[in-house]
Amino acid sequence: MGAHRRKCDWCGNGTPIVRDMEPVNPDYQYWCEECARALIIKGDPIETYRELEGEPIYGRLLEEHCTLKRFYSFVTA
Repeated sequence: MGAHRRKCDWCGNGTPIVRDMEPVNPDYQYWCEECARALIIKGDPIETYRELEGEPIYGRLLEEHCTLKRFYSFVTA
């Protein structure tokens, strides 16, 4: 199944914008924008990720909402 046909692993509704490349639980790899934002705000952002839409949507979310000064890795295909 292609990423464009997937749904968010957390809410089951949204279109994924980011994939967690090192998930704690492999059942939760693909995240929509709203669920990804909630992770960041909660203080549990995805650290090693791949953007799925070709735009740095998750990267912008990190810049806007992440107050932690941690190292995040953008993974290319």
